Amino acid sequence: MLRFNRKPSKGLVGVDISSTSVKVLELSVKSGRYWVESYALVPLPEGSVVEKNILNPEAVGDSLERAINLANTQTSNAALAIPTSLVISKTIEMDADMTNEEREVQIRMDAEQYIPFPLDEASLDFEVLPDRLSNPNRVNVLLVATRIENVEARSEVLELAGLTPKVADVESFTLENAFKVFSDTLPMGVKTVGILDIGHSMTTLSVMQNNKVIYTREQVFGGKQLTQEIQNRYGLSFEEAGRAKKTRALPDDYDIEVLEPFLDAVVQQAARSLQFFFSSSQFNEIDHILLAGGNANIPGLAKLLQQKLGYRVTIANPFLQMGFSPQIDIKKIENDASSLLVACGLALRSFD
Repeated sequence: MLRFNRKPSKGLVGVDISSTSVKVLELSVKSGRYWVESYALVPLPEGSVVEKNILNPEAVGDSLERAINLANTQTSNAALAIPTSLVISKTIEMDADMTNEEREVQIRMDAEQYIPFPLDEASLDFEVLPDRLSNPNRVNVLLVATRIENVEARSEVLELAGLTPKVADVESFTLENAFKVFSDTLPMGVKTVGILDIGHSMTTLSVMQNNKVIYTREQVFGGKQLTQEIQNRYGLSFEEAGRAKKTRALPDDYDIEVLEPFLDAVVQQAARSLQFFFSSSQFNEIDHILLAGGNANIPGLAKLLQQKLGYRVTIANPFLQMGFSPQIDIKKIENDASSLLVACGLALRSFD
């Protein structure tokens, strides 16, 4: 069984499967600096993945195989991410002097306390955290678990594309991994950062404090609403509306009648997500917002969010301090960068 978070062999392709596309990314290290060796982003047929569930493995496998061929990756070993909403994570206190084998036995004996489904249906892993506790004989242990089927569904897709799954990670952990490589490009004094990921059908707010995700909230809202609005207003098919949205080949009234109401809705969703965070934590403000996901680059969105929410807003780019191999189209990867945080976090597992 594929285990969460075990140390990989060197060289991994990060594979991120979202509801609209598959992304692959491969990194190397040269002279102490990360380099992007290969990457590709290939759209998925509508309905292949719905709300994090893979409904058509063959279609996803075909798209992933195309992405691998486009990227021309150097390795077939891969890291995949399980959506955070499908994972249970708990921090438990244990004796410091236990071996990993003893910890696993203890966790499995106590599993019913932590995991709300049968143990034989669970893929789980654990890691001793570096936190210092008041009792030096005790340590905090992070336990992560998901249903085996969640790992197997994604592994099957990778295998259909000719890849060998080596590492299964959790999306929120991959965000932490990616954030670390560009967090020092944010303004001085920034400690609490909201990553607002506006996907196709889901908008996720992840709040980072000291490079750790301390809060995640998903809302069913995304770029799909804008596509549907274009479809309805201009009598296009969903696919035609999606293409028109990308190329901005739309009538003159599009900005005022369609785009602006959608951007206002994004602001409302973001404000609501932040309010939920403030009301459920000791925080009452954040220092910075990073926009991520396929809709981060909508013209005017970052500026509007900054005006309405009162926080500095920039578009996430994990490659700001990286080099690029000659085969990388720099303009294209800069445009796709905000969609590649998870793929980047996975590719970084090569260097654990």
